[in-house]
Amino acid sequence: MLVNASYQPGDFFVSTVTDLCPNTTYEFSAWVLNVMKPFFPSIRPNLTFRIEKPDGTVLASFDSGDVPVSGTPTWLQYGFQFITPVDNAQIVLRLRNNAPGGQGNDLALDDITFRPCGAKITAEIQNSATDTIDVCEGNTNIYTFSGSASSQYQSPVYHWQLSTDKGTTWNDIPGATTTSYVRMPTPKPGKYWYRLSVVDASVTAFTSCRIASNFLVINVHPFPVADAGPDRVYIKGYPVTIAATATGENVSYTWSPSLYLSDPASLNPVATPPVDMTYTLFVKSAFNCFNEDIMKVKAVGGLFIPNAFTPNGDGLNDQWQIPYLDIGFDADVKIFNRWGGMVYHAGAAKVSWDGTLNNIPQPSGVYIYLITFKDQTLPEIKGVLTLIR
Repeated sequence: MLVNASYQPGDFFVSTVTDLCPNTTYEFSAWVLNVMKPFFPSIRPNLTFRIEKPDGTVLASFDSGDVPVSGTPTWLQYGFQFITPVDNAQIVLRLRNNAPGGQGNDLALDDITFRPCGAKITAEIQNSATDTIDVCEGNTNIYTFSGSASSQYQSPVYHWQLSTDKGTTWNDIPGATTTSYVRMPTPKPGKYWYRLSVVDASVTAFTSCRIASNFLVINVHPFPVADAGPDRVYIKGYPVTIAATATGENVSYTWSPSLYLSDPASLNPVATPPVDMTYTLFVKSAFNCFNEDIMKVKAVGGLFIPNAFTPNGDGLNDQWQIPYLDIGFDADVKIFNRWGGMVYHAGAAKVSWDGTLNNIPQPSGVYIYLITFKDQTLPEIKGVLTLIR
């Protein structure tokens, strides 16, 4: 809130507050900023914070004195304590600027806060030196929380609470009404925040009367995703690049074995194995959650291109295919009949011709195939094949 003071001192903020805990000590505080610059004399804000009953009876008040000015914006917190009426009546918050307006006396106000001042409550994770524990999904550890409140409560009522949105909203855990709570493993990843709330039995009907402990946090992290990519074919003299991906929380990765890979710490190493190899991609997140995936590289001396096939439906040699023609080669395969008409085309895809064109069986005879590659280092291949019916 930005306040441009009037010329006469007076109230600039009045608000009615309800549903506070009766007969309870509360802390009221607010942050104030003198927005003027110190380069020339100016009037400084001078504030009075007052808590009243609706009839004007003053419950408590506090004078800030002159709010100082500084070369850089400096927020100052002002606050005091007061006791709410025993009948839980409404209270009125009144803020008054005692300084006159004119040159200066401009201020900003932020974070007006009410909070009950109850007994100190502490919570801890047993056998843990910290309030935060990081685990991976699937972890089966059971954690016991314990809490305590000082002896100021005559008849304390306890309830453990859970938040799954980093403390924005809290929900009571059914049945968790003692000073200890056993947390069972959580089936899915998430950030699980816990706290112990305490209230005296005499005012349990007022949710605003609850006092909460420090947070206990169990972070359940998902496994990283490891995808080693499709299997590849390495034709001697023509290296292939592995197309792997890895995602997760600040992941690192490596390949095993590292033999014949240009960089085992890369997701896309170049592979040149002289024999068939199976590679495993290991992925680890920043929280030591692991995953893995495998892929295979088949090593061949060259492409074998069949020169005949028999599409007669007997289940044997019914399609013309090119074994080991890796999709990663980005090959463009075309087949022509004797009159130059194209009867089949496959671009960067698996080659499998069943001897038809638009579902019409093509006649027996000799056909010409042409294979070109996007990678210009791979030579064009041209040849003939025979369709036999």
